[in-house]
Amino acid sequence: MSVPKILTRVPERVERTDWKRVRTLADKLTTPLHPDDYLKLVNPLWSARELRGRLEDVVQETDDASTLVIKPGWGWSFDHEAGQYVGIGIEVDGRIQWRSYSLTSTPRRRGRRITITVRAMPEGLLSGHLVSGMQPGAIVRLAAPAGEFVLPSPPPEKILFLVAGSGVTPVMSMLKTMDRRGTMTDVKVVYSSPTADRMIFRDALLGLAEKHPSLDLTLRYTDDEGMFSLEDDLDATCPDWTGRQTWACGPGPMLDAAEEHFRAHDVEDHLHLERFTLELGENTGEGGTVSFQNSGRTAEVDGSTTILEAGEKAGIGMPYGCRMGICHTCTLTLVSGSVTDVRNGDQFAQPNEQIQTCVTVANGDCTLNI
Repeated sequence: MSVPKILTRVPERVERTDWKRVRTLADKLTTPLHPDDYLKLVNPLWSARELRGRLEDVVQETDDASTLVIKPGWGWSFDHEAGQYVGIGIEVDGRIQWRSYSLTSTPRRRGRRITITVRAMPEGLLSGHLVSGMQPGAIVRLAAPAGEFVLPSPPPEKILFLVAGSGVTPVMSMLKTMDRRGTMTDVKVVYSSPTADRMIFRDALLGLAEKHPSLDLTLRYTDDEGMFSLEDDLDATCPDWTGRQTWACGPGPMLDAAEEHFRAHDVEDHLHLERFTLELGENTGEGGTVSFQNSGRTAEVDGSTTILEAGEKAGIGMPYGCRMGICHTCTLTLVSGSVTDVRNGDQFAQPNEQIQTCVTVANGDCTLNI
């Protein structure tokens, strides 16, 4: 039996743990493993089949939010755009759970690290685990950066950022990128949070404002000052807002109000939105039996249960990322039947159509290729 090439060339400086992995690999040579499985035994970040990363640090930002510093492994590209998000998958209770989070690091190769900043949500299985249940050294799955809520290069001459809560995360990447590149233009930031203690990146933002005279920062503590009203407060806070390119990220009602306000002033083309939650609307299907072809499993569902939820109910390892129809990680092939997109009521009924399972529901019986 020939020895795989992976064992014939070992780097000169190999730590004892690396030698231990090599010896473990030798013990596994008689088993029918995929080549990637041999690679994992030498270095868990090496894989041609999926992107991986090692958690290097967890930095607490607030009582319920932390920044995760991740070193991506082989195959990762650092040419993402400021404002994009990344999918991250970790094993929880024996299953790989996927979610999407905004990158808070800048697009650069130096340092070879990326960061995401996560706020633990009361109903969030993965967010709570990422904030308080992860230890440095853990290996995570990664999905390539995606998203269109991005900062153009060069940035506009006048910018307004409207953010609330964890909506600051993609904006922080944009501000840090402008700071690093020396391209901080005329920037106005309006950031709302219940209290100063709950405000993610508060000290970092104050530091950037002190460093850059062109960066004007308005911090709104809503528990004491009330909600920031676009109708009542925006003109006074930022008189020239209609002439600025605006990026807004935060709770759904805030973004709905921004859309309405900008539309009323005929400047909706100046507004760029990033939603962390999906408004499903009133579009539903008929329900029925959802079948999963490869596994032979089925699930009986009503017209408001998504195909993704149906698969999870049947015990299928369904792919997903954002769970809100943005990242397309959940896309599967429709074999037969009909489904409805809950966002807009569009129906899909052609065999071999690609559907997003997190935003579609069954119209009668249907079958998916998984």
